[in-house]
Amino acid sequence: MIIAAAQFTAQPCDIEANAARMAAFVTEAGERGAALVVFAELAATGYELDAIVAGADRLVMDPDDPRLAPVRDACRTAGVAAVVNCAGRSGAGPTISSYVYGPDGALLTRYDKVHVTDTERAAGFAAGTGEGRFTLDGVRFAHVICYDAHFPECAARAAADGCSVLLAGSLYGRGGGAQERMEIFPALAKAHGLHVLLANHCGPSGPYDACGLSAVWAPDGTVLAEGADTEAELVTAGLSLS
Repeated sequence: MIIAAAQFTAQPCDIEANAARMAAFVTEAGERGAALVVFAELAATGYELDAIVAGADRLVMDPDDPRLAPVRDACRTAGVAAVVNCAGRSGAGPTISSYVYGPDGALLTRYDKVHVTDTERAAGFAAGTGEGRFTLDGVRFAHVICYDAHFPECAARAAADGCSVLLAGSLYGRGGGAQERMEIFPALAKAHGLHVLLANHCGPSGPYDACGLSAVWAPDGTVLAEGADTEAELVTAGLSLS
């Protein structure tokens, strides 16, 4: 199975422009033989916490939001699944959510970030509670969103639940964030015997200058594929799965 991480610079709060960019990446993923493409944390809006909360219904989305229709249509046309991260809706407030659309464009599952940061909580974001597992072509997948990956029990539960691949939509900036990324994800892969994919932003997003370097690691912690630090691109890797 080939999986892909897409990195690009999101246009702040411009869902239509970002959805068009994501749809193009889904099409490219299909052309390159990928079964799944994953996008970074809040790729639909950029990491614009205060604007999302202040904008309420304008920037918070349900899975069937018409502004995400280009992505769902691209999934159907290319036969590719997509993990789209956006601001979701819940009774407790907006969530940082991944909507997983199958190769037919239908929703497979939803995952809401469980470990929101203090900054996200202060801005008004609510924490999720579910796991959001899904199966594609016989392979079981698990999610983390950015700070979730700093809690090894998330990966441990995924492995115990029969998952083979851990998908991370994240935002890591230059400097310390880039160093964290280099330490955390290969360690999770090796400790729990998982393939791990990281989809990161590249360039400005909210208060951060993201470091790119989206990547896929094998269960022994070695890098299977890695993106550039400044360029928008689709990073693909073939997984050896029994």
